[in-house]
Amino acid sequence: MPISIEIALLATVIAILIAIPLGTISALKQNTWIDVVVRTVAIGGIATPSFWLGIISILAVLDITNAFFGTPWMPPIEYVPIWRDPIGNLSMAFLPAVTVGYRYAAVSMRMTRSTMLEVLREDYIRTARAKGLIEKLVINRHALKNALLPVVTVIGIEFAFLIGGLVVTEQVFNLNGIGRLFVQSVQNQDYTLTQALVMLTVTVFVLTNLAVDLLYAWLDPRIHFA
Repeated sequence: MPISIEIALLATVIAILIAIPLGTISALKQNTWIDVVVRTVAIGGIATPSFWLGIISILAVLDITNAFFGTPWMPPIEYVPIWRDPIGNLSMAFLPAVTVGYRYAAVSMRMTRSTMLEVLREDYIRTARAKGLIEKLVINRHALKNALLPVVTVIGIEFAFLIGGLVVTEQVFNLNGIGRLFVQSVQNQDYTLTQALVMLTVTVFVLTNLAVDLLYAWLDPRIHFA
């Protein structure tokens, strides 16, 4: 459980740091070379399988470390808690998190671009600009917060999926996470463990959807819950 949660959290942070800025810039620079580059990166992330990207990242790290230091380096496969050895923990989780986070970011990036383009055409954006607000305030305060509602939904669904859906990634990086345990329980016909893991995954989905609904009220004050 700690491995799957840590990789899911790291992948989510990486995806947010990549997707929201690039998606916003792509919408603001629509049909320019910047927009083309961002869309190409997003399409590449969606089209590239996570397991293939994981294998390529491992081979790239081996080649780079061998070329610069003369000795190939591999991330450790033994889990160490972050409070005991932060460097060892992050060296184990960083590559899987980047591999998963890239595809995660690609989906969120396309959603951010689409929603930003839709919001930027709204009347209240033209009104804010007509009132003389600087462009930074128009984008951050008016456009981005409203455009983030569908993006938050996608991020929440992807995060819940990562808790139990990292089967292939965990196999590639030899991580003993929830996804790998899921496969082993099915292979061993351990139905009790399989049912427990299904209930765990469902619980994560429910709690994530609850957190997303609560974020809606913060992002858009017009949304109230009775």
